[in-house]
Amino acid sequence: MNQKNHKQKPDPNDNRKRNITGFVTLIVWALILVIAMNALFARTETAGSQEIMFSELVDLIEAGQVEELELNSNRYVATLTGEGQQAWLETYYAELGEPVPEGIEAPQLYATPLNYPDFLLLLEEHGVDYYSPYQEESALTAFLVSYVLPMLLMVGAMFLFFRFVLGGKMGGGIGSVGKSNAKVYVEKSTGVTFRDVAGQDEAKESLEEIIDFLHNPGKYTAIGAKLPKGALLVGSPGTGKTLLAKAVAGEANVPFFSISGSDFVEMFVGVGASRVRDLFKEASKMAPCIIFIDEIDTIGKSRDAGRLGGNDEREQTLNQLLAELDGFDPTKGVIVLGATNRPEVLDKALLRPGRFDRRITVDRPNLAGRLATLQVHTRRIHLAEDVDLNKIAQATAGCVGADLANLVNEAALRAVRMGRKAVNQNDLLVSFEVVIAGTEKKGTVLTEKEKRLIAYHEVGHALVAARQKGTEPVSKITIVPHTQGALGYTMQLPEEEKFLMDREELCSELRTLLGGRSAEEVVFQTATTGASNDIERATELARKMITMYGMSDRFGIMGLATVQSQYLEQGYGLTCAQATAADVDTEIHALMERCHREAVAILEENRELLDKIAAYLLRKETITGQEMMAIIEGRDPEEAGHHGAASPAHGGPLPSLRTSSDGIEKPARKISMISEPPATPQPPEESPEEDASSDEDASPDVEIIDNI
Repeated sequence: MNQKNHKQKPDPNDNRKRNITGFVTLIVWALILVIAMNALFARTETAGSQEIMFSELVDLIEAGQVEELELNSNRYVATLTGEGQQAWLETYYAELGEPVPEGIEAPQLYATPLNYPDFLLLLEEHGVDYYSPYQEESALTAFLVSYVLPMLLMVGAMFLFFRFVLGGKMGGGIGSVGKSNAKVYVEKSTGVTFRDVAGQDEAKESLEEIIDFLHNPGKYTAIGAKLPKGALLVGSPGTGKTLLAKAVAGEANVPFFSISGSDFVEMFVGVGASRVRDLFKEASKMAPCIIFIDEIDTIGKSRDAGRLGGNDEREQTLNQLLAELDGFDPTKGVIVLGATNRPEVLDKALLRPGRFDRRITVDRPNLAGRLATLQVHTRRIHLAEDVDLNKIAQATAGCVGADLANLVNEAALRAVRMGRKAVNQNDLLVSFEVVIAGTEKKGTVLTEKEKRLIAYHEVGHALVAARQKGTEPVSKITIVPHTQGALGYTMQLPEEEKFLMDREELCSELRTLLGGRSAEEVVFQTATTGASNDIERATELARKMITMYGMSDRFGIMGLATVQSQYLEQGYGLTCAQATAADVDTEIHALMERCHREAVAILEENRELLDKIAAYLLRKETITGQEMMAIIEGRDPEEAGHHGAASPAHGGPLPSLRTSSDGIEKPARKISMISEPPATPQPPEESPEEDASSDEDASPDVEIIDNI
């Protein structure tokens, strides 16, 4: 029985009957219009003529007032003489009781022909010229030209109007404007299964029960359980909500209706509600099936109680959607999946149990999820022997599935540009950096003063981070300008994935962000515009510490702000009085000033190291975190930066992330590790995440300080 339900198809006779009915409707309307037009044309032809009785025509002929007579099959048209016209006008206006107007001419007179055997003899007797115009076309031709051809043209015009102007289909007539625009994927034509979705194990577990219900409804109904009517997929853009919905349809092997929320909304009021009705009507015919509504917040926004009137198109569409979710039979196996990244704006009636019974969060993947996602996206990519996806996954903290797919694709494109047939580790790292900071601006010319300012600014960030506990290790420092506006940046990669941060760690991040401005003040006793983004980010972090994290001695654990648009820009709004907001600004200023003074103190204590690292950076333009740590510990930065390998002949940076965690360059799989030179001992602060080169990249959550 279940198998029959899965293979159930819509009855083609229904569509055929609907098309025939619509086509007949078009013909009837066209015929009515053609008849009306012919009647109008016939009336136009007789305009300016006067119909008389046949007996009156005979009297005019006998009186000698007719000069010429046109004999047609349906009427006789008489042309009067001058005396006849004057006599007819006098008789006509005498009957009206009015004088004959000056300069008026008699109208053309015509009469309907009757059976008069001696009519032609009468015309010859009174000298009336008569003739019958030549008609080349037959009666059938006249009928075709007068009725059939205009009707066909009318049908074609109406067809084009309904199809292209109102968006209808053949035979749909005016009602087709309310037809659903959902794309239908039957059986496994979605081409996506759970094998193509990685990093969302929790979401897949929640959806697997729905799939099992579609396959085996008997074991659930036997205990009295009901099939959930809908599930709402919530998450940030690019996390794979649409991909998950297609995977559910592919796994369940049932028809899949896919439509966007904006497809319901049109300029005509009531069209959206009509399309909702049509969508659920078509889905019920193909049950069991899945309806997927992407960006459901377009039509599901909360209804405004203060709005006057009830004819709003969006509100009518939402009301119809609510009615359909309540109305369809849950035993038929129609499941509605919705996707949105703005759940806070959805109407409460839409989210209640019985409509969308489940809310499934599709979150950003963790480390294991990113690794699995990279493995999925590199499944069809030719990878070199040195590729280590674990390090790429660790460096891309905070990336979503779409970011990782773009990263892999950019790496493949770079490999082709470089003339290689396989993607290596360096391609992945460089493409990562291009996505975050853009490509290098090789044509930018900086003065020596600007270079020194930029170098000290970036080293200030890095040195403050290195001299604190609990900060992420510095991976790369560069003063090479990039296309996204940065004249240089400092990159930090996490040693491990963190989900919580304490107050001291946040204060350390504040000191690191303010380290660039502090270096400018310590070395040059000035301030530049390069710290604008640092100050903006530091102010935002300090505001969150005071208003949302409860890390203020003055306000304690009092919440002063709430998050808005959690899955989009993650903005927040204050929920306190204006006087309290002013006190919040005072507290933020005090916190930032304290962290700024502490950053200045760190740099003053390490002024000699600041000068050494800045001089080395000015010479190399791009250095790794290992080279900076070597200078701090008094070792040769050339050897530390490349883990004992010889520096390149051109003096440029090496992709140090190709090395393994023990400091030895990662060999090919068929070469024994014993043949490699011994590793250079590394300080405890270093980690595999610190093995970064000038070609290394970072993710949206990787700490990049780049506004000098």
